[in-house]
Amino acid sequence: MQYQNFTGIMLYTNLKHIESASEYNLVIHTSDNVMIICGRMDTNCVPVYRIVEELEGEYNQTGFYDMEFDNPESDVIRNLPEVSGLMSIPFSIYYRKGEIVQTTAGIQTKDQIAAILHQEFM
Repeated sequence: MQYQNFTGIMLYTNLKHIESASEYNLVIHTSDNVMIICGRMDTNCVPVYRIVEELEGEYNQTGFYDMEFDNPESDVIRNLPEVSGLMSIPFSIYYRKGEIVQTTAGIQTKDQIAAILHQEFM
């Protein structure tokens, strides 16, 4: 898959941004609980970013990050076997101690996201 038109657009969220594969690896292997949302600034993704920004304060033991879907560096997420069957963005990936424990795709409600955070990280 080629991403010739990638312009280095940053996601405009209040989440911490992951911009490279090496940064991604550092984050998931140095934090116990991590949620990464891989998406764009579009109508499917923005609601998920906003919900997670709101929930971030309630889950202090979890690191919340985003990664631009069209960034060539996000191949580390797009090529995960756990997301190979997912058909819409954003991909939300939940990691515990470097291991994927849950993945979702597309729009999620606040209750759905909170339930996963509670189940996996509490």
